Amino acid sequence: MAVYRKSRRWAPEGFFECEGRGLQWLGQAQKSGGPRVVDVMEWSDDYLDIERVSPASPTPKAAYEFGAALARMHDAGAPYFGSAPEGYHGTCYFGPLQDPVPMDTGEWTDPATYFAEGRLLPMVRMGIERRELDQSDLEMTREVIEALPEMLGGAAKDKPARIHGDLWSGNVMWTADSGSTEAVLIDPAAHGGHREEDLAMLHLFGMSYLGQIMDGYQSVHPLKAGYESRYTLWQLYPIAGHCVFFGGGYVSEFRSMCRSLLD
Repeated sequence: MAVYRKSRRWAPEGFFECEGRGLQWLGQAQKSGGPRVVDVMEWSDDYLDIERVSPASPTPKAAYEFGAALARMHDAGAPYFGSAPEGYHGTCYFGPLQDPVPMDTGEWTDPATYFAEGRLLPMVRMGIERRELDQSDLEMTREVIEALPEMLGGAAKDKPARIHGDLWSGNVMWTADSGSTEAVLIDPAAHGGHREEDLAMLHLFGMSYLGQIMDGYQSVHPLKAGYESRYTLWQLYPIAGHCVFFGGGYVSEFRSMCRSLLD
C-alpha cells in the first residue's frame, strides 16, 4: 500500500495522534456501512502516515452511496456531544495544518449547550484575541445562543453523532482504486457532534452532486423538519474559525450570518 506522509515540524502537542485516532474512530463505522476512511499506518509528534489514494471524478451514484454511508457513520454515535475520538485524551484541534486551534471537548448532553459553550463562544473569543472580531461580535453571538433552542427545533432532541467535524468538499476525496467510484474521508476534526454540522459543512463551499448526497442521506436517516434553514446556524462555527485564521471578508460574512439568523 502506497503511503502519504502528512507532516509539520513543531506541530501542537497531540495534533497528529488526534487526527490519526479520529480517522480510526470514523473508520470503525465501515463495518456497519459507513464511508471509506483512509487507513492509518502510524503517527509521531511531527507526522501522520496514511494510505495514498488515487483521485477520480465523482459520479451521481457514488454521491448517493456516500450520503447513505455518511448517515450510517453518524448513526454509529458518540458518548456525548463534544466527545474526543476513542482512545484520545489530549487536546483536539480544528483548522489548517499550519494554524490549528484547540477545539473544546466535554460531556455535553444537549446540542444547544454543546454548540454554545464548546464551539461558538471559544472560537469568537479567539477571534477577539487575534483582533479580527470585537466585543460587539461576542454580544451578537450571545443573542444567537439565546435563540438556539427555538432555532434548533426538533433537531434539539438528536443524539450525539459520530461526525467528521471538517467536512468541506476538500476533505472528501473520490477514488476508483477499488474498482468502482467511491468517496474517501480525509483530514477530520472528528468528535461527537450534531449530524447537521457535517451536512452544513458540505453546503458551505460547494460540493459535487450535493443533491444526490442528501437524497442518499435521507434514505437512511431522515432529518428533522427545517434542517435546510439550520445550515447557516451550523456554519457559524467554521466561518468564525475562518475569521480567526484568515480575517478579511470572513469577518463581514460572519456578521451577516448572525444578523440573518436574528432577523
